[in-house]
Amino acid sequence: MNGAPASTLITPLATYRNETPYPFCPGCGHSLILDHLNRALTRLQLDPRGVVLVSDIGCSGLSDQYFSTSAFHGLHGRSLTYATGIKLARPDLKVVVIMGDGGTGIGGAHLLNAARRNIGLTVLVFNNLNFGMTGGQHSTTTPAGAHTSTTRAGNLERPLDVCATVAVNGAGYVYRGTSWDKDLAERIAEAIESETFALFDIWELCTAYYVPFNDSSRKELLETMSHLELPTGLLARRQAPELAAAYRAQTPEGRSTVEPQILEPRCAAGLDRPFRFVVAGSAGGKVRTAVRLIAQAGVLSGLWAAQRDDYPITVKTGHSLSELILAPEEIGDTGITRPDALLLLTADGAKKCGRHLAAMDETDRVFAVPELADAKTRARVTVVDPAGAKLGKTQTALAATTAAVARLGLLPREALEEAARLDGRRAEENLAAIAAGYRLAAG
Repeated sequence: MNGAPASTLITPLATYRNETPYPFCPGCGHSLILDHLNRALTRLQLDPRGVVLVSDIGCSGLSDQYFSTSAFHGLHGRSLTYATGIKLARPDLKVVVIMGDGGTGIGGAHLLNAARRNIGLTVLVFNNLNFGMTGGQHSTTTPAGAHTSTTRAGNLERPLDVCATVAVNGAGYVYRGTSWDKDLAERIAEAIESETFALFDIWELCTAYYVPFNDSSRKELLETMSHLELPTGLLARRQAPELAAAYRAQTPEGRSTVEPQILEPRCAAGLDRPFRFVVAGSAGGKVRTAVRLIAQAGVLSGLWAAQRDDYPITVKTGHSLSELILAPEEIGDTGITRPDALLLLTADGAKKCGRHLAAMDETDRVFAVPELADAKTRARVTVVDPAGAKLGKTQTALAATTAAVARLGLLPREALEEAARLDGRRAEENLAAIAAGYRLAAG
């Protein structure tokens, strides 16, 4: 895609088509729809470099190569995801999505989300009621009773009302018609200008598969719409914030609403090699929070820090394991097979530390609450008992972790206290836990 915006041209263009002829089967509606699109673009006179045609797999997916515009071609049913990314990155572009009815099923979740977000895309659904490229299988829009290569005795499924689906989920512009509609080009141009999520459900004939199986014609398509009670024409039009514009308004200059926290070294640690520390406790016990504070203190001490956490999907029950590496040089591998030190806080955590305990030897340290002091390991075990400190549940993990860090001489107390102040709401609570940890280490 070229960087030019979708501005109006000074020198008018007579066509946005290139000289390559369409490859579609005789009588296929794809050619008619693309001619309508060409007339719509010609009416708008947009810079072709600022118009992006996004397509996926299927006969309709061939379409973008016949236009002298920017284009993106991707996986089946995913055209809306690519188009959403393009529009969010470059809201100045006019993005037109070309997809088949097959994509409305394969990419159904994307269709719903694009509609509810009201992202500024114009979506043309080439609806020929079957998978025309892969052998005429039934799709989400195949009418009940229709014969396809996969529904020889007649389709038993209710067809998806694409228009009603996107309309009820927030689409700003919804139209149903056929490839023969005389005002289709005008409606497409109107939708492109609207800067809203616009969807066109355009019924057409697949002369290779659907027509032979169903003796279908233009008249029968219209009768099928009527029988299914599917209204035609402009079905919905509403004003709502467009996502790309709303996002830019919320985040000026593309910056996040949350400023990154920059930690500058304020003191020095004496660590001259990578140190691997594991804290094992229970979910909900603030294990990850405690280790994150130690990691921040490491950065404040001029070290590199990498933290990796392991906990169950239940979040508040079961184990909580945090692995921390502190190093004077950049850390490449964040995995820990043998810790230099391990803190056992609860039985839940201890159950997950068998491999760590087995890998440790006499040069390593294990810190454990009294009930876990009999851990099977060759490492030297030191008992840490935060129970006597009378701390709250949210402070216990930080106090015990601080005690281990103090006994090991890993980081200056100044760095831990500075890290504690980074969380303004819990600064006093953190400082109290750190002070209790140093008392534990001294005892």
